[in-house]
Amino acid sequence: MNQLLPLLGIAGALAVGVVSPGPSFVMVARTAVSLSRLEGVAAAFGMGAGGACFALAALAGLQALLLAVPTLFIVLKVAGGLYLAYLGVRIWLGARQPLSMASSQSGESGEAGARRHAGRSFLLGLATQLSNPKTAIVYASVFAAFMPASPSLAFGLGIVAVVFVLETSWYALVALALSAKGPQKTYLRYKAWADRVAGAVMVSLGLRLLASAHRA
Repeated sequence: MNQLLPLLGIAGALAVGVVSPGPSFVMVARTAVSLSRLEGVAAAFGMGAGGACFALAALAGLQALLLAVPTLFIVLKVAGGLYLAYLGVRIWLGARQPLSMASSQSGESGEAGARRHAGRSFLLGLATQLSNPKTAIVYASVFAAFMPASPSLAFGLGIVAVVFVLETSWYALVALALSAKGPQKTYLRYKAWADRVAGAVMVSLGLRLLASAHRA
């Protein structure tokens, strides 16, 4: 019971950050609305896995390492910023391309094609989540604020589980909502503009991360 309240405090603090719009939201939303519900949920699980990786890194002392070696933090920021900008450019360039599922080209049903590409969506979600190393710093700061004096191994595992559940459940909810027929029809009608907006947002977020690396 003594460690339950700190764990709930960490969950509450992180929940606010999870629902804040960012590159993860853009990626999951676009995957769900343009591809399929299954692929959107797979991307959500990738987000959860990436969050769990950052939680483990924060608990293992990544924050101290990044503060001790500023150059490493800058390199990670640059790599993450370039990756987000790359994704944004790809989305922008594909704005006018007609939406075609790989499954239709191979004769598979839509559901079978979605299953086939769910792994790719998972990896895309994971990579997008891991593209921003500042998340590990945020996690470490929140953990430090609520961490009990002598945390147990179970407490540490509980933190990782909480992060995974929060990240996955929120982005799965986004995927389920935006993969409905209504949002998909709207997306198909305005695909070119929607992709350009999504691409521009991803590029701007990538450039913002690169700018923060330059100021560091």
